Amino acid sequence: MKEILIFAGTTEGRKLSECLAEAGIRQVICVATEYGEIVLKEHPLAKIHRGRMNREEIRQYIVEGDFVAVVDATHPYAELVTENIKAAMEGLNIPYLRLQREVGIEEDIGEISWFDSNEVCAKALEAVEGNVLLTTGSKELGKYCVSEELKSRLYVRVLPGMESLELCIKNGINGKQILALQGPFSVEMNEAIIRQYQIKCLVTKASGRNGGYQEKLEAAKNTGIPVFVIGQPQTDKGYSFAEVCRELEKLCGQQIKQKKKMEILLAGVGMGSRNTLTKEVSQAIETADILLGAERMIAPYQPKVEKKPYYRGEQILSYLKEIQQKGDILESGKVVILFSGDSGFYSGCQALYRVLQQGITEGGLEASFRVLPGISSISYLASCIGESYQDAAICSMHGKELVNLVQRIRCEKKTFLLMSGVKDVNKLGNILVAAGMTACEIVAGYQLSYPEQQIKILTPAQCCEVREEGLYTCFIRNPLAVGKKVTHGVADTEFIRDKVPMTKEEVREVSICKLKLHKNAVVYDIGSGSGSIAIEIAGLSEEIQVYAIERKEEALALIEKNKEKFQLENISVVSAEAPEGLEELPMPTHAFIGGSGGRMKEILETLYQRNPGMRVVINAISMETICEIKEVISRFPMETPEIVQLQVSRAKKVGEYHLMQAENPVWICAFDLCKK
Repeated sequence: MKEILIFAGTTEGRKLSECLAEAGIRQVICVATEYGEIVLKEHPLAKIHRGRMNREEIRQYIVEGDFVAVVDATHPYAELVTENIKAAMEGLNIPYLRLQREVGIEEDIGEISWFDSNEVCAKALEAVEGNVLLTTGSKELGKYCVSEELKSRLYVRVLPGMESLELCIKNGINGKQILALQGPFSVEMNEAIIRQYQIKCLVTKASGRNGGYQEKLEAAKNTGIPVFVIGQPQTDKGYSFAEVCRELEKLCGQQIKQKKKMEILLAGVGMGSRNTLTKEVSQAIETADILLGAERMIAPYQPKVEKKPYYRGEQILSYLKEIQQKGDILESGKVVILFSGDSGFYSGCQALYRVLQQGITEGGLEASFRVLPGISSISYLASCIGESYQDAAICSMHGKELVNLVQRIRCEKKTFLLMSGVKDVNKLGNILVAAGMTACEIVAGYQLSYPEQQIKILTPAQCCEVREEGLYTCFIRNPLAVGKKVTHGVADTEFIRDKVPMTKEEVREVSICKLKLHKNAVVYDIGSGSGSIAIEIAGLSEEIQVYAIERKEEALALIEKNKEKFQLENISVVSAEAPEGLEELPMPTHAFIGGSGGRMKEILETLYQRNPGMRVVINAISMETICEIKEVISRFPMETPEIVQLQVSRAKKVGEYHLMQAENPVWICAFDLCKK
């Protein structure tokens, strides 16, 4: 049965072998060294021939075999091997495919000197002071060891194979000078080696992306050392990996899937200007096959294959699965997805991260992924105005409604605020003016990092008049900040009162404590009355949502007035009878029942159906309600039930004396519902 003959020696050669094996195509792989054999994956369809062959031996091997094609996947600098393969195949009428390693990398970074040969480079190194990191391999090592003085300064990075080590020893390279390592090497790894061995010059070949050329240049630039580059890769363009696969498909009549495990990078691009990209993100964009993200994010860049304005999780996952099936669309396997600002700061990155995790574990996506942070507009604005942000409140109204913004600003001396555009600046001004907080100073950062950047100092009234469309981030300085309370407690006199009943202050505080509220709680205040319980709970945290449920018109109007007075947006006033009005509301985590209208049992049944694990607190004044409580305790499954009777007396001044005046005694019943 006919086979494919591959002369390997590069990463591309090994990948080609794996693709052919997966397609069910027999192959013979020729490698020069034992190490070359070790790094190949074993497969029943792949035979390995180890050992160097001259021109005549190569021809004889091809003639004796039954090969449908010969693929030359040797290193770009192994010019003699390529010449021998070509010469050996003359007149054999067997297709020859040169698999060319891609070199197309930006070389104009750092201090680079070019040399036509290793000999010329070695001579130039004699005039360079300090240690030299030689990454050209072991075969040309002897040309750098002619000078004893230069040899003593060499640190040689070679493959960890016996042949490489023997060549090092043969040329007199001491053990401490030998760095026997298998790549790939990241920029950080290269930098670590340069610093560890006090390298003053790096020597390399222009070995292309898979040869780690770019990472060497970046590391040298970052550490401030020059790079000596040997020659140019051979001029024979050859075939790309995808082209070789397509040619072999025609010859073998079988489909070859170039299955790559994608590397997905979720990258924060800061404000959007190239100048504020981190080096890691910049390099990721430059080497990306595919670029995804909002139109504004991806517009300035051109990846190697394509870019798409995709930013929704399911859309991106579907697209990634599609290109995985295509196979040949990816060259390096790198997909970069861009997010504005910092990927971990009010970013959509986390939602996509979870979607990708699920896609890998359950959806068949073969990929690795990681997150690259960016510079947030908060830190950028803070640096522009000389402010710290570790002691400031940080909020975002970018693309969402921000709850209780006035209360947040009222409590804090310093607040940073992410915004969507000029409408948010206008909204900020309007709510501060309406709240009487005209002493606040707003520092607006407009189009941060772009050429049209402006830093404007505004009053709340001036914010209302801003008209320039664009991206804004604001800093609000409040000289009259009151500080955020660390305990709850609002005096009865602070509420707007009417003839509507209100839970008194001390009872209110004990009842709220018994609720054991937590972050993101959803609370029903049933029989809300004047709304005092709802107001206090909503004021504890913007992340709590309260539903004040009341059936009386005068009470509903009073709750709205108190909500407006305390400027709390996380209260929804619901005009409804309980329990019927509870059905359409979001599932509760907590409920306070201040009034049941004699329907305690029905209300508890509805709450149990909505969430059998919720926390409930009931207040009772009348004997009838106390009897209802006794009945529900025996009827519903619950944990840790407790009943407290609270008797409060207040001092009232009569003449020169203070007499204690008793309030009505209140029963407080608290429990956790549980499943039967």
